[in-house]
Amino acid sequence: MKKLMLATSAVAMMASGAYAAGHAEEVKIGVVLGFTGPLESITPAMGAGAELAMAEVTASGALLGGATVTSVRGDSTCIDAGAATAAAERLVTSDAVDAIMGADCSGVTGAILQNVARPNGVVMISPSATSPGLSTAEDDGLFFRTAPSDARQGVIITEILQDRGVSEVALTYTNNDYGKGLADAFQAAFEEAGGTVTISAAHEDGKADYSAEVGALASAGGEVLVVAGYVDQGGSGIIRSSLDSGAFDTFYLPDGMVGAVLNDNFGSELNGSFGAYPGTDNAGAGIFVDLAAEAGFDGTGAFAPESYDAAALIMLAMQAAGSKDPADYKEHVFDVANAPGIEILPGDLARGLELVAAGEDIDYVGASAVELIGPGESAGSYQEIEFVDGVYSTINFR
Repeated sequence: MKKLMLATSAVAMMASGAYAAGHAEEVKIGVVLGFTGPLESITPAMGAGAELAMAEVTASGALLGGATVTSVRGDSTCIDAGAATAAAERLVTSDAVDAIMGADCSGVTGAILQNVARPNGVVMISPSATSPGLSTAEDDGLFFRTAPSDARQGVIITEILQDRGVSEVALTYTNNDYGKGLADAFQAAFEEAGGTVTISAAHEDGKADYSAEVGALASAGGEVLVVAGYVDQGGSGIIRSSLDSGAFDTFYLPDGMVGAVLNDNFGSELNGSFGAYPGTDNAGAGIFVDLAAEAGFDGTGAFAPESYDAAALIMLAMQAAGSKDPADYKEHVFDVANAPGIEILPGDLARGLELVAAGEDIDYVGASAVELIGPGESAGSYQEIEFVDGVYSTINFR
C-alpha cells in the first residue's frame, strides 16, 4: 500500500499557510538529450514533451506551495560519454538542477549516472535509455526510466517476426551499449523461440559507405534484416546501402530506428518493412497527442510521451516528499507511479499535485501507461508499425 501522507508538521504548515510561503521557489530540471547526434531528429519532441509537463505544473501553482519549474537543457550528443558527462556536470554544479530528465541513449545515460548523478545525489529519470545493463547498474536509488528495458523489446521483436512467419533474419547493430544490448536480447529470445540469426554484426556510426557491412550481411542471408541502429546515423546508412545494392528489401526497425525522417528519406522504398517502439493506446496517449498539437509539436514521436511522463514523475515525487531535495523525493517515485490510487493522466497534473498534497494515493498512468517494476523501469508497452504507401503507421499494440 502506498504511503503518500506528508509529515504531520508539513500538513499543519500547509493548513496555516506557512507551507506555501515557505516552499514557493524555483525548481530546476535538467533536460539532457541528444539535441545533436544520431537521434537529433526525434529529440526536439522529447524535450518539448518534458517541458510541456513543466509548463503545466508551473501554471497550476500547485507544486510545493507555488514553485515555478524551469527547464535547463544539456546536449548528451547520444554517443559521446565525455561530452554528456560535462553537460550534466554543468547542469548540476553551475545551474543547480534538482533533477535530470534524461539522458536518452544508454551509453551516455550510464556515464552520467556513475560520474554525475551518483556523486552528487541527483535523481535521473530517462525516457529512452533501454539497455538491459541499466537494470542492474549501481544507482543508489537515484535512477529510473519510463522506457522498458531491451530485454522486453527482444521478446516483442521475436513475437512480431513470428506472427509474420519470419524464421530467419540477419542482424546488424550500432556498436555501443544500446545496440549490443538490444542485439543480444533479441538474438537470445529469437533463437529460444526456434528462429535463426544468420549473422549478428556491429556497424559503426558516422561512415559514408556501408557496402562492406551490407555485403557480409547479404552473404549470410535472411528473410528480413533487423537494424538495431540509429535513424539519423548508421542505421539509415545500412538501409540505404541495402536498398541500392538489392541485398535486402524488407527491414525490421526497433525503437532507435523509428522517426518521421524515415518517411522523408525512404518513402515507398520501405513499403512492407515493419517494426515497433514504446507506446500505448491508453486514454492518456490520445490526450497527450492533443496537448502536444496545441503546444506545436508532434506527440506521436518516439519517446515524446515517455519524456512528458518522466518530468511529471519527478514533480509528483517532489510533492509527495514535500521537498525538491533528491534525497527526500527519490523514495516517492514508485509511490506516485504505481497503483493503487487515483489515476492521473496528461493534462491532469494539477489535480495529481493537489491530491498528493492532501495525502491521497495516486496512480500516475500518464501518456505511456507508466507502471514501474523492480529495477525502476517501465514494464513496457509497444506500438507495432508498418510501412504502406511510403509512410509508417501504427497497426497494433503489444
